[in-house]
Amino acid sequence: MFTLAEVASLNDIQPTYRILKPWWDVFMDYLAVVMLMVAIFAGTMQLTKDQVVCLPVLQSAVNAEAQPSMSRDADVTPGFEATTDQDKERAMRTVSSESPPTITPNIPLSRTTYSELQSTVFNQDLRKEEKDSLGRKTNLDYQQYVFINQMCYHLALPWYSKYFPYLALIHTIILMVSSNFWFKYPKTCSKIEHFVSILGKCFESPWTTKALSETACEDSEENKQRLTGAPSLPKHVSTSSDEGSPSASTPMIAKSGFKFSAEKPVIEVPSMTILDKKDGEQAKALFEKVRKFRAHVEDSDLIYKLYVVQTVIKTVKFIFILCYTANFVNEISFEHNCKPKVEHLIGYQEFECTHNMAYMLKKLLISYISLICVYGFVCLYTLFWLFRIPLKEYSFEKVREESSFSDIPDVKNDFAFLLHMVDQYDQLYSKRFGVFLSEVSENKLREISLNHEWTFEKLRQHVSRNTQDKQELHLFMLSGVPDAVFDMTDLDVLRLELIPEAKIPAKISQMTNLQELHLCHCPAKVEQTAFSFLRDNLRCLHVKFTDVAEIPAWVYLLKNLRELYLIGNLNSENNKMIGLESLRELRHLKILHVKSNLTKVPSNITDVAPHLTKLVIHNDGTKLVVLNSLKKMMNVAELELQNCELERIPHAIFSLTNLQELDLKSNSIRTIEEVISFQHLKRLTCLKLWHNKIVNIPSSITHVKNLESLYLSNNKLESLPVAVFSLQKLRCLDVSYNSIAVIPVEIGLLQNLQHLHITGNKVDVLPKQLFKCLKLRTLSLGQNCIISIPDKIGQLLQLTYLELKGNCLDRLPTTLGQCRLLRKSGLVVEDHLFDTLPSEVKEVLNQDTSISFANGI
Repeated sequence: MFTLAEVASLNDIQPTYRILKPWWDVFMDYLAVVMLMVAIFAGTMQLTKDQVVCLPVLQSAVNAEAQPSMSRDADVTPGFEATTDQDKERAMRTVSSESPPTITPNIPLSRTTYSELQSTVFNQDLRKEEKDSLGRKTNLDYQQYVFINQMCYHLALPWYSKYFPYLALIHTIILMVSSNFWFKYPKTCSKIEHFVSILGKCFESPWTTKALSETACEDSEENKQRLTGAPSLPKHVSTSSDEGSPSASTPMIAKSGFKFSAEKPVIEVPSMTILDKKDGEQAKALFEKVRKFRAHVEDSDLIYKLYVVQTVIKTVKFIFILCYTANFVNEISFEHNCKPKVEHLIGYQEFECTHNMAYMLKKLLISYISLICVYGFVCLYTLFWLFRIPLKEYSFEKVREESSFSDIPDVKNDFAFLLHMVDQYDQLYSKRFGVFLSEVSENKLREISLNHEWTFEKLRQHVSRNTQDKQELHLFMLSGVPDAVFDMTDLDVLRLELIPEAKIPAKISQMTNLQELHLCHCPAKVEQTAFSFLRDNLRCLHVKFTDVAEIPAWVYLLKNLRELYLIGNLNSENNKMIGLESLRELRHLKILHVKSNLTKVPSNITDVAPHLTKLVIHNDGTKLVVLNSLKKMMNVAELELQNCELERIPHAIFSLTNLQELDLKSNSIRTIEEVISFQHLKRLTCLKLWHNKIVNIPSSITHVKNLESLYLSNNKLESLPVAVFSLQKLRCLDVSYNSIAVIPVEIGLLQNLQHLHITGNKVDVLPKQLFKCLKLRTLSLGQNCIISIPDKIGQLLQLTYLELKGNCLDRLPTTLGQCRLLRKSGLVVEDHLFDTLPSEVKEVLNQDTSISFANGI
C-alpha cells in the first residue's frame, strides 16, 4: 500500500519553479491534494471495513403477506392449485420437524388434506414466533453466510460503490500530472529551468539594485525640478548660433550625469558607489545570457501551447468526471435486494443485504464532486485568462514609464508567456528582469566597469610615440572610452578602434594638444560641448567604416578640419549612389583621402574643390568610370588614383593646371601616348605610373620639361628611350622590375639625378657615363646580370645607398672607399663580396656616419 506522501510527490516541483505558479495553479494543487486525501481515505476504509451483510428472505413471511390474496383467488377460481410442489415439501418438512417422527404410507395428499396441513403449519409458525422473540431460524451455517455475503457484494452492489475510491485516485493522479507536465516535458523543462535560473540571478544582482536606485534618484530630482520651476532642456541642446552647429538630427548625446536616456530633462545625478569588479563581471555575463536566451526562446511558442493543452485536458477531465459521477450518487444506498441464483447451495432464493459503508461513501462522493466542481471552475477561469489577452506578447511599457530605461524592448512567444506567468507571482521580477533587456543599462554597466579597469596610470602605460614623434594612444576593442582618457591633456593622437559604443564627453575640451583622431569602426557620439571643441581644434580625422551610414554626422560639420581620411564602402545599400553627405561645411579641408569601391568620383567632393590641395582615391579594384568631377578640382596639387582599373590616363586630369604630382599606381594602363598633354601642366613635377602594363615610353615625354620624378617600376618596359634623358630636371628615376637589358649612355645627361632604381631587370653592363651623374645618392642595381662594377663608382661622392645583391659579381671595386658618405649599412651586397675588399676600405665603410660628416666639414 502506498502512502499519501508518495502519491503527493507527483505534485511536487522544484522550489524555484514557484514563481511560475499563479494563484490558480497553487489553488488547484491544494485541491488535488485534498481530493487525493479523500480518495486514499475512501480506499483505506473500503479495504479495511467495507462489507455486505445479507439475510435470506423467508418464504413464510412472503406467504403470510400473500395469503389473503390467495384465498380470494381460491373463491373466485375453485379449481386453482394454491401452492407449488416446493411449498408442499416445505410444509411437510415443517410438520415433520414439529411432531415426532411417525411412519406413514406414501399416500398422495388430496387438496383438502394439503390445505388443512398448510393451515396447521402456518398456525404453528405463528405460535412459535409469538413464543420465541429472538427471530427466525434460517438453518444456514457460518460458511453459507460468508459465501452469500461475498456473492451479493459483487452482484447486488452498484459498481461505483465498489470502485469509487480507485477511480477518484486515478482521476486525481491524472489531474496532478496534467498540472505540472510542462515542468517535466524535456523540450520545455530545459527552457524553464534556464529562465528561472537567469531570473533569479537578475533579481539578486547588485547591478539591478544600483540601476533602479539611480532611476529613483533621477525621479526625485525631476520632481524637485518641477516643484522649483527649473526649466528642462530639450533632447538635443544647441544654444550656439555659430555656423556649423549640428541640427536636431545630428547624432549627439545630451549632456547628462548618470542618465540612461536622452528623452528626459538633463539632470546631474549624484554619483553612486563603484560596482564591485566581480559583481560587474557577473552582471555582464547576465546580459549575454539574457540576450542568448531571448533569441532562443522567442523563436517558438511550445511552452504556451503545452500549458494551454494541459489546461484544456484538465477542463475536459472535470466535465467528464462531473457528468458520470453525478448519475451514481443516488445509486449508493444502505439496503440492497440480492437474488444470486444459488438456491441449490443455500436453499434460499432472495436475500436482503446491507452495505455498511454506503453512508460514508455517499458523503465522500458528494465531497469529491464539490471539490471537482471548484477545481473545474478554476480551470475555466484559467482558460478565460489564457485567451482574454494575447499572452504571446509582453510589453514593458509600464516599466519604461516608471524607469529611465526607455529602450527596453517588448518580447513575444514563450518569453512573453513566461513573463506573464511571473507577473502573477510578483511583478517586481519582471521589472528587475527588464533592466537586463535594456541596451542603455548594459552600456552603463560597461562604462562603470571600464572606468574601474582602465585607470589613468594604466592608460599612461599604453601611450607611445608614432613616426611623427607625437604622443599617441591606441584603444582597441573596448566597451567604451574610459573617462580617464580625457584627463591626458598632453595627448596628440587618439586612435579608437572597434569600440561600438564610444561616447566623447565634454571633458575632451581638456585635451588642448589633441589634433588628430582615428575612428576605426567606431561610430562615436559626441556631446554638444565636445563637438564645439572638436569643430574648432581638430585638424586630422581618420574614419574607417563598413557602410557609409556608420560615418558620424558631426564629421561633416568640422569646419577647421584640414585632413580627412575615409576608408570603407561609400555606396549605399539599396543602390549604387554615393551615400556621402555634403562636405560644404569643411571649409578648410586640404587633404581628402578616400579608400573605397567607387565607380565615379563623388560629386560631393566638388564642395571642397576651392581649397582642396590633395585628393586620393584608392579603389579596391572597382573600375572608376566617371571622372568628370575632377575638372572642378582646379587647386588640386596632388592626385592619386590607385587600383581603379584605368586603361588610359584620364583626360580630365589635363585640366588640373595646378597639379604637381600625379600617381596612377596599380591600374591597367598599357599605353601613355596621352603623356604629351602633360606639357600643359606646367607645375607637374612628379609622375608615378608604376605597377601598370606599360610596354614603351613615347618620345613625347620630353615635352614634360619640369618633371623631377618619374616612377615606371613594375611594368613591361624592355628599353629606355633617349627622350627620357632629355628631362634635365629629373632627380628620381625608378624603372625597377621591368625587362630592360641596356642602360643608354645618354644617362650621363641627367646631371641632377639623385636616385636611380634599376633593380630586377636584365642589365649586364653599366655604362661609364652613369658615373657622370655626380649627385647620385641612391643607386639600386640589384637582381640584374652585372658582372663587374667600374672603378669610376668612386666618383659618386654623395652616394649613401648602393644595392648590388643578386648579380654575377666576383669582387667589389676598391674605389668604394672614395664614396665618403657610403657606409656598410647602406651597402646591400653578399657577405663574401664584402670580404674581398681591402681592410682599409672596410674600415672606411664601417666608420660612424657622424665622424665622416665631421671630417667633411
